[in-house]
Amino acid sequence: MQVSTTEFDNRGRTGGIMFEEQSRTSVVSMWGEIDVSLRGESSAAIANALERAKSVVIDTSRVTFMDSTGVAFLMQMYTYGTQDGLTVTLPDPPPVVRSVIEMLGVDALFAQPAQPAVAREA
Repeated sequence: MQVSTTEFDNRGRTGGIMFEEQSRTSVVSMWGEIDVSLRGESSAAIANALERAKSVVIDTSRVTFMDSTGVAFLMQMYTYGTQDGLTVTLPDPPPVVRSVIEMLGVDALFAQPAQPAVAREA
């Protein structure tokens, strides 16, 4: 289901961040309006992804609005993930996400898959 800015989920929210484990990757899916109200969800997604220690794909395909708080989440996931030796990608962000990351000057980080800064110890 595509979520527009006027639709709510079953908890009355207009946006969300969800962590999903897949066999080879961790997927962080974002949908609807991404703003400061999702700070707790963003922290949990980062913690889960780092604990799992698999490459991270950030899916923003269903995002309808993103403010600087949402970009801060993207930056934290990128920074913490690569510092922990994980590959972090943001494939094909929609125009609403692309425009805000370009406006804030962080689009270059997501132009190519982020390579791990250090190898993770087993």
